[in-house]
Amino acid sequence: MYSFRNLIVLLAGALVVAPVYSTAQSSPEKTRVFRETPRHYVCQRTTAPMVIDGRDGEAVWKDAAWTSDFADIEGAAKPAPFYRTRAKMLWDDTHLYVFAEMEEPHVWGTLRQRDTIIYADNDFEMFIDPDGNAHEYFEIEVNTLNTVMDLFMPRAYRAGGRAMLNWDVQGLRTAVHIKGTLNNPRDTDTSWTVEMAIPFHALAAYHTRSRPREGDTWRVNFSRVQWQHDVEGNQYRKRKGTPEYNWVWSPQGIVDMHAPERWGMLQFTTEPAGKAVAYREPEWAEAEKFLWEIYYRQQQHRRKSGKYATELSELQLEKGKWDVEMEATKRLFGAAIKQGRRTIVIDHEGKITRYE
Repeated sequence: MYSFRNLIVLLAGALVVAPVYSTAQSSPEKTRVFRETPRHYVCQRTTAPMVIDGRDGEAVWKDAAWTSDFADIEGAAKPAPFYRTRAKMLWDDTHLYVFAEMEEPHVWGTLRQRDTIIYADNDFEMFIDPDGNAHEYFEIEVNTLNTVMDLFMPRAYRAGGRAMLNWDVQGLRTAVHIKGTLNNPRDTDTSWTVEMAIPFHALAAYHTRSRPREGDTWRVNFSRVQWQHDVEGNQYRKRKGTPEYNWVWSPQGIVDMHAPERWGMLQFTTEPAGKAVAYREPEWAEAEKFLWEIYYRQQQHRRKSGKYATELSELQLEKGKWDVEMEATKRLFGAAIKQGRRTIVIDHEGKITRYE
Protein backbone atom coordinates (compact mmCIF):
# COMPACT_ATOMS: atom_id res chain seq x y z
CA MET A 1 0.00 0.00 0.00
CA TYR A 2 1.06 3.56 -0.66
CA SER A 3 -0.08 6.65 1.16
CA PHE A 4 0.66 10.19 0.14
CA ARG A 5 2.72 10.55 3.31
CA ASN A 6 5.32 8.43 1.53
CA LEU A 7 5.78 11.31 -0.90
CA ILE A 8 6.52 13.74 1.92
CA VAL A 9 9.07 11.32 3.38
CA LEU A 10 10.60 10.91 -0.07
CA LEU A 11 11.03 14.66 -0.39
CA ALA A 12 12.53 15.00 3.08
CA GLY A 13 14.98 12.20 2.45
CA ALA A 14 15.99 13.59 -0.91
CA LEU A 15 17.15 16.79 0.77
CA VAL A 16 20.11 14.88 2.16
CA VAL A 17 21.41 13.52 -1.14
CA ALA A 18 19.85 15.56 -3.94
CA PRO A 19 22.33 17.48 -6.07
CA VAL A 20 21.79 21.19 -6.40
CA TYR A 21 21.08 22.26 -9.97
CA SER A 22 21.16 25.86 -11.03
CA THR A 23 18.35 27.02 -13.25
CA ALA A 24 20.97 27.79 -15.88
CA GLN A 25 21.39 24.06 -16.43
CA SER A 26 17.90 23.75 -17.88
CA SER A 27 17.16 25.01 -21.37
CA PRO A 28 13.72 26.18 -22.54
CA GLU A 29 13.82 23.51 -25.25
CA LYS A 30 14.42 20.62 -22.89
CA THR A 31 11.68 21.73 -20.50
CA ARG A 32 9.12 22.05 -23.30
CA VAL A 33 6.03 19.93 -22.64
CA PHE A 34 6.03 16.80 -24.80
CA ARG A 35 3.16 16.97 -27.30
CA GLU A 36 4.10 14.11 -29.64
CA THR A 37 2.22 10.79 -29.53
CA PRO A 38 4.74 8.02 -28.84
CA ARG A 39 4.75 5.32 -31.49
CA HIS A 40 4.03 1.75 -30.48
CA TYR A 41 5.03 -1.72 -31.62
CA VAL A 42 3.59 -5.11 -30.67
CA CYS A 43 6.44 -7.58 -30.30
CA GLN A 44 5.41 -11.17 -31.02
CA ARG A 45 6.94 -14.45 -29.89
CA THR A 46 9.02 -16.92 -31.82
CA THR A 47 9.95 -20.50 -31.03
CA ALA A 48 12.24 -20.84 -34.04
CA PRO A 49 16.02 -20.87 -33.56
CA MET A 50 17.52 -17.52 -34.53
CA VAL A 51 20.84 -17.24 -36.35
CA ILE A 52 22.38 -13.83 -35.68
CA ASP A 53 24.05 -13.07 -39.00
CA GLY A 54 22.80 -9.58 -39.86
CA ARG A 55 20.20 -10.98 -42.26
CA ASP A 56 16.48 -11.56 -41.83
CA GLY A 57 16.51 -14.87 -43.67
CA GLU A 58 14.50 -16.84 -41.11
CA ALA A 59 10.86 -17.34 -42.04
CA VAL A 60 9.74 -15.84 -38.73
CA TRP A 61 11.48 -12.56 -39.59
CA LYS A 62 9.36 -12.43 -42.75
CA ASP A 63 6.25 -12.63 -40.55
CA ALA A 64 7.38 -9.91 -38.13
CA ALA A 65 5.95 -6.45 -38.76
CA TRP A 66 8.18 -3.50 -39.60
CA THR A 67 8.07 -0.36 -37.53
CA SER A 68 6.99 2.80 -39.26
CA ASP A 69 9.80 4.53 -41.12
CA PHE A 70 12.10 6.63 -38.98
CA ALA A 71 11.59 10.39 -38.82
CA ASP A 72 13.67 13.36 -37.72
CA ILE A 73 14.24 13.40 -33.97
CA GLU A 74 12.27 16.64 -33.64
CA GLY A 75 9.28 15.28 -35.54
CA ALA A 76 7.23 16.46 -38.50
CA ALA A 77 8.41 20.07 -38.18
CA LYS A 78 11.75 19.00 -39.63
CA PRO A 79 12.48 17.54 -43.08
CA ALA A 80 11.95 13.81 -43.48
CA PRO A 81 15.07 11.62 -43.68
CA PHE A 82 16.39 11.14 -47.19
CA TYR A 83 17.28 7.48 -46.55
CA ARG A 84 14.77 4.96 -45.24
CA THR A 85 15.30 3.32 -41.84
CA ARG A 86 13.01 0.77 -40.23
CA ALA A 87 13.19 -2.06 -37.69
CA LYS A 88 11.32 -5.12 -36.46
CA MET A 89 11.41 -7.18 -33.27
CA LEU A 90 10.68 -10.64 -31.88
CA TRP A 91 11.14 -12.34 -28.53
CA ASP A 92 11.34 -15.76 -26.92
CA ASP A 93 11.98 -17.08 -23.42
CA THR A 94 15.52 -15.74 -23.29
CA HIS A 95 16.07 -12.91 -25.78
CA LEU A 96 14.71 -9.82 -27.45
CA TYR A 97 15.63 -9.89 -31.15
CA VAL A 98 16.03 -6.73 -33.20
CA PHE A 99 16.57 -6.34 -36.93
CA ALA A 100 17.15 -2.93 -38.52
CA GLU A 101 17.52 -1.95 -42.16
CA MET A 102 19.17 1.29 -43.26
CA GLU A 103 19.20 2.46 -46.86
CA GLU A 104 22.67 3.78 -47.62
CA PRO A 105 24.47 4.44 -50.92
CA HIS A 106 27.80 4.97 -49.16
CA VAL A 107 28.53 2.49 -46.38
CA TRP A 108 31.58 3.50 -44.37
CA GLY A 109 32.95 3.09 -40.88
CA THR A 110 36.16 3.73 -38.94
CA LEU A 111 35.77 2.74 -35.28
CA ARG A 112 36.83 -0.78 -34.29
CA GLN A 113 37.35 -0.70 -30.50
CA ARG A 114 34.42 -1.65 -28.26
CA ASP A 115 32.94 1.15 -26.15
CA THR A 116 34.50 3.94 -28.15
CA ILE A 117 32.04 6.71 -28.94
CA ILE A 118 30.37 4.89 -31.80
CA TYR A 119 28.07 7.72 -32.86
CA ALA A 120 31.17 9.49 -34.19
CA ASP A 121 30.52 7.09 -37.09
CA ASN A 122 27.18 6.48 -38.79
CA ASP A 123 25.46 4.09 -36.41
CA PHE A 124 22.28 2.38 -35.25
CA GLU A 125 21.21 2.79 -31.60
CA MET A 126 18.66 1.23 -29.28
CA PHE A 127 17.48 2.63 -25.93
CA ILE A 128 15.67 0.36 -23.46
CA ASP A 129 13.79 1.18 -20.23
CA PRO A 130 12.07 -2.07 -19.15
CA ASP A 131 10.08 -0.68 -16.22
CA GLY A 132 9.42 2.74 -17.75
CA ASN A 133 10.60 4.71 -14.72
CA ALA A 134 12.84 7.01 -16.85
CA HIS A 135 15.85 5.99 -14.72
CA GLU A 136 18.09 2.92 -14.92
CA TYR A 137 17.99 2.42 -18.66
CA PHE A 138 20.25 0.91 -21.29
CA GLU A 139 21.78 1.98 -24.60
CA ILE A 140 23.34 -0.13 -27.35
CA GLU A 141 25.08 1.33 -30.41
CA VAL A 142 26.43 -0.53 -33.45
CA ASN A 143 28.31 0.81 -36.48
CA THR A 144 28.89 -0.68 -39.92
CA LEU A 145 31.96 -2.56 -38.65
CA ASN A 146 29.80 -4.26 -36.00
CA THR A 147 31.65 -2.37 -33.28
CA VAL A 148 29.48 -2.09 -30.17
CA MET A 149 29.15 0.56 -27.51
CA ASP A 150 26.80 -0.38 -24.68
CA LEU A 151 26.14 1.50 -21.48
CA PHE A 152 23.91 1.81 -18.44
CA MET A 153 22.43 5.10 -17.24
CA PRO A 154 21.47 5.18 -13.53
CA ARG A 155 19.54 8.35 -14.31
CA ALA A 156 19.19 10.74 -17.22
CA TYR A 157 21.82 13.40 -17.83
CA ARG A 158 19.31 16.12 -16.88
CA ALA A 159 19.25 14.64 -13.34
CA GLY A 160 23.03 14.44 -13.07
CA GLY A 161 23.38 10.94 -14.51
CA ARG A 162 26.66 9.68 -15.89
CA ALA A 163 27.02 6.91 -18.45
CA MET A 164 28.52 3.66 -17.12
CA LEU A 165 30.55 2.56 -20.12
CA ASN A 166 32.16 -0.26 -18.16
CA TRP A 167 28.78 -2.00 -18.06
CA ASP A 168 28.20 -4.56 -20.80
CA VAL A 169 25.15 -6.43 -22.06
CA GLN A 170 26.40 -9.85 -21.02
CA GLY A 171 25.73 -12.35 -23.79
CA LEU A 172 24.79 -9.72 -26.38
CA ARG A 173 25.13 -10.95 -29.96
CA THR A 174 25.20 -8.56 -32.90
CA ALA A 175 25.91 -8.88 -36.62
CA VAL A 176 26.01 -6.51 -39.57
CA HIS A 177 25.38 -7.30 -43.24
CA ILE A 178 26.24 -4.87 -46.03
CA LYS A 179 24.54 -4.85 -49.40
CA GLY A 180 27.46 -3.30 -51.19
CA THR A 181 31.09 -2.80 -50.21
CA LEU A 182 32.39 -1.21 -47.03
CA ASN A 183 34.60 1.89 -47.30
CA ASN A 184 34.66 1.89 -51.09
CA PRO A 185 33.55 5.24 -52.55
CA ARG A 186 34.02 4.02 -56.12
CA ASP A 187 30.70 2.15 -56.15
CA THR A 188 27.13 2.70 -54.95
CA ASP A 189 25.82 0.59 -52.09
CA THR A 190 22.25 -0.33 -51.25
CA SER A 191 21.94 -0.69 -47.46
CA TRP A 192 23.35 -2.08 -44.27
CA THR A 193 21.44 -4.16 -41.74
CA VAL A 194 21.94 -4.87 -38.05
CA GLU A 195 20.68 -7.87 -36.10
CA MET A 196 20.82 -8.14 -32.32
CA ALA A 197 19.97 -10.78 -29.73
CA ILE A 198 19.64 -9.09 -26.34
CA PRO A 199 19.49 -11.50 -23.36
CA PHE A 200 16.77 -10.62 -20.89
CA HIS A 201 18.99 -11.70 -18.00
CA ALA A 202 21.50 -8.99 -18.92
CA LEU A 203 18.84 -6.35 -18.21
CA ALA A 204 17.93 -7.79 -14.81
CA ALA A 205 20.77 -6.35 -12.73
CA TYR A 206 18.85 -3.17 -11.95
CA HIS A 207 15.30 -4.50 -12.23
CA THR A 208 13.47 -7.15 -10.26
CA ARG A 209 12.10 -8.77 -13.42
CA SER A 210 13.37 -8.34 -16.95
CA ARG A 211 11.70 -11.20 -18.81
CA PRO A 212 8.39 -9.84 -20.13
CA ARG A 213 4.93 -11.31 -19.77
CA GLU A 214 1.84 -10.99 -21.94
CA GLY A 215 0.87 -7.33 -22.22
CA ASP A 216 4.00 -5.92 -20.57
CA THR A 217 4.99 -2.59 -22.10
CA TRP A 218 8.54 -1.24 -22.14
CA ARG A 219 9.73 2.19 -23.19
CA VAL A 220 12.20 1.92 -26.10
CA ASN A 221 13.46 3.97 -28.97
CA PHE A 222 15.80 3.60 -31.92
CA SER A 223 18.09 6.21 -33.38
CA ARG A 224 20.17 6.37 -36.55
CA VAL A 225 23.04 8.84 -36.55
CA GLN A 226 23.98 9.93 -40.07
CA TRP A 227 26.93 12.18 -40.91
CA GLN A 228 27.60 14.13 -44.07
CA HIS A 229 30.79 13.12 -45.83
CA ASP A 230 33.19 13.94 -48.62
CA VAL A 231 35.44 11.68 -50.68
CA GLU A 232 39.16 12.38 -50.50
CA GLY A 233 41.13 10.13 -52.80
CA ASN A 234 39.64 6.71 -52.21
CA GLN A 235 38.46 7.39 -48.65
CA TYR A 236 35.36 8.76 -46.98
CA ARG A 237 35.86 11.73 -44.66
CA LYS A 238 33.28 13.30 -42.38
CA ARG A 239 32.50 16.79 -43.59
CA LYS A 240 33.99 19.23 -41.11
CA GLY A 241 31.74 21.71 -39.39
CA THR A 242 28.48 19.93 -40.21
CA PRO A 243 26.15 18.46 -37.59
CA GLU A 244 24.84 14.92 -37.72
CA TYR A 245 21.32 13.95 -38.69
CA ASN A 246 19.34 12.18 -35.98
CA TRP A 247 16.63 9.91 -37.38
CA VAL A 248 14.50 8.04 -34.87
CA TRP A 249 11.60 5.63 -34.69
CA SER A 250 9.50 7.65 -32.22
CA PRO A 251 10.16 11.42 -32.50
CA GLN A 252 11.43 13.05 -29.30
CA GLY A 253 10.35 16.61 -30.09
CA ILE A 254 13.78 17.81 -28.89
CA VAL A 255 17.34 16.96 -29.91
CA ASP A 256 17.98 14.66 -26.96
CA MET A 257 17.58 10.89 -26.87
CA HIS A 258 18.09 10.85 -23.10
CA ALA A 259 14.49 11.72 -22.27
CA PRO A 260 13.01 8.21 -21.81
CA GLU A 261 9.47 9.49 -21.25
CA ARG A 262 9.48 10.51 -24.93
CA TRP A 263 10.36 7.04 -26.24
CA GLY A 264 7.96 4.70 -27.97
CA MET A 265 5.99 1.81 -26.47
CA LEU A 266 7.14 -1.78 -27.00
CA GLN A 267 4.34 -4.16 -25.99
CA PHE A 268 4.93 -7.91 -25.70
CA THR A 269 2.45 -10.58 -26.69
CA THR A 270 2.73 -14.35 -26.55
CA GLU A 271 0.93 -14.58 -29.89
CA PRO A 272 3.16 -15.79 -32.73
CA ALA A 273 4.53 -13.53 -35.43
CA GLY A 274 2.20 -13.14 -38.37
CA LYS A 275 -0.99 -13.11 -36.28
CA ALA A 276 -2.80 -9.76 -36.11
CA VAL A 277 -2.56 -8.38 -32.56
CA ALA A 278 -3.78 -4.92 -31.61
CA TYR A 279 -1.82 -2.62 -29.30
CA ARG A 280 -3.53 -1.99 -25.96
CA GLU A 281 -2.68 1.25 -24.20
CA PRO A 282 -1.45 0.49 -20.66
CA GLU A 283 -3.73 1.58 -17.83
CA TRP A 284 -1.01 3.86 -16.46
CA ALA A 285 -0.20 5.64 -19.73
CA GLU A 286 -2.68 8.52 -19.58
CA ALA A 287 -2.03 9.26 -15.91
CA GLU A 288 1.72 9.26 -16.46
CA LYS A 289 1.33 11.63 -19.39
CA PHE A 290 -0.32 14.12 -17.02
CA LEU A 291 2.43 13.62 -14.42
CA TRP A 292 5.03 14.38 -17.09
CA GLU A 293 3.19 17.58 -17.96
CA ILE A 294 3.45 18.53 -14.27
CA TYR A 295 7.17 17.72 -14.35
CA TYR A 296 7.89 19.90 -17.38
CA ARG A 297 5.81 22.79 -16.10
CA GLN A 298 7.55 22.55 -12.73
CA GLN A 299 10.93 22.86 -14.46
CA GLN A 300 9.68 25.91 -16.36
CA HIS A 301 8.28 27.40 -13.14
CA ARG A 302 11.54 26.90 -11.27
CA ARG A 303 13.50 28.37 -14.15
CA LYS A 304 11.44 31.55 -13.90
CA SER A 305 10.86 31.83 -10.15
CA GLY A 306 13.74 29.91 -8.59
CA LYS A 307 11.47 27.43 -6.84
CA TYR A 308 8.95 24.69 -7.49
CA ALA A 309 5.21 25.35 -7.33
CA THR A 310 3.16 23.95 -4.46
CA GLU A 311 -0.19 24.14 -6.26
CA LEU A 312 -1.29 22.97 -9.69
CA SER A 313 -2.90 26.36 -10.30
CA GLU A 314 0.57 27.94 -10.27
CA LEU A 315 1.35 25.72 -13.26
CA GLN A 316 -1.87 26.68 -15.08
CA LEU A 317 -3.13 23.13 -14.59
CA GLU A 318 -6.32 21.67 -13.18
CA LYS A 319 -6.77 18.22 -11.68
CA GLY A 320 -9.58 17.35 -14.04
CA LYS A 321 -10.39 13.67 -13.61
CA TRP A 322 -7.16 12.90 -11.79
CA ASP A 323 -6.78 12.36 -8.06
CA VAL A 324 -3.56 14.40 -7.78
CA GLU A 325 -1.52 15.34 -4.72
CA MET A 326 1.61 17.47 -4.85
CA GLU A 327 4.28 18.58 -2.41
CA ALA A 328 7.20 20.90 -3.11
CA THR A 329 10.11 22.72 -1.54
CA LYS A 330 12.39 25.24 -3.18
CA ARG A 331 14.61 22.48 -4.60
CA LEU A 332 12.39 19.40 -4.70
CA PHE A 333 8.92 18.36 -5.70
CA GLY A 334 6.82 15.24 -5.97
CA ALA A 335 3.38 14.64 -7.48
CA ALA A 336 1.21 11.56 -7.15
CA ILE A 337 -1.88 10.28 -8.93
CA LYS A 338 -4.07 7.67 -7.26
CA GLN A 339 -5.58 5.32 -9.83
CA GLY A 340 -7.65 2.68 -8.07
CA ARG A 341 -5.21 0.51 -6.11
CA ARG A 342 -2.29 1.99 -7.99
CA THR A 343 -0.47 5.18 -7.06
CA ILE A 344 1.98 6.70 -9.52
CA VAL A 345 4.58 9.20 -8.32
CA ILE A 346 6.92 11.51 -10.21
CA ASP A 347 9.71 13.47 -8.57
CA HIS A 348 11.90 16.47 -9.40
CA GLU A 349 14.49 14.23 -11.11
CA GLY A 350 11.89 12.85 -13.50
CA LYS A 351 11.64 9.40 -11.93
CA ILE A 352 8.37 7.48 -12.11
CA THR A 353 7.47 5.03 -9.34
CA ARG A 354 4.35 2.86 -9.41
CA TYR A 355 2.92 1.47 -6.18
CA GLU A 356 0.29 -1.25 -6.37
